[in-house]
Amino acid sequence: MSVDDFESWMWSEAMRRQERADRIQRQFFRRVETRPRKQWEPPVDVFETADAVYVIVALPGVSDRSLSDLEVSGDMLYVAGDRSVPTPAGDALLHRLEIPHGHFERRVVLPWPRMAITGHKLVDGCLYLTLAKR
Repeated sequence: MSVDDFESWMWSEAMRRQERADRIQRQFFRRVETRPRKQWEPPVDVFETADAVYVIVALPGVSDRSLSDLEVSGDMLYVAGDRSVPTPAGDALLHRLEIPHGHFERRVVLPWPRMAITGHKLVDGCLYLTLAKR
């Protein structure tokens, strides 16, 4: 390789690296656009007896501490929280992600107005709510 070829190669290599550094800097300092919070709605089952309404909310992988809101207002039940993507130990390649994750919200119109949540528990990936009729 001649000196001229070596200098040409060095110059082109320096320019390539400078362009890469500029591209990385632009990505790092790019403007972040605000988007609405991604959310999903878990499915529910609602059962009624003479003195209570029972609601089952399917929340696979959601812990009790991940529930951010659980309330009744008027004839509306509101359940909200977050489900994080489970991460297996070690390095794992993701091939499919079908179970919803991220923020979830669910509003359910209740068959009776002015109900109160008297009990809730998370069992086998489902939130079981008991609402007493007033």
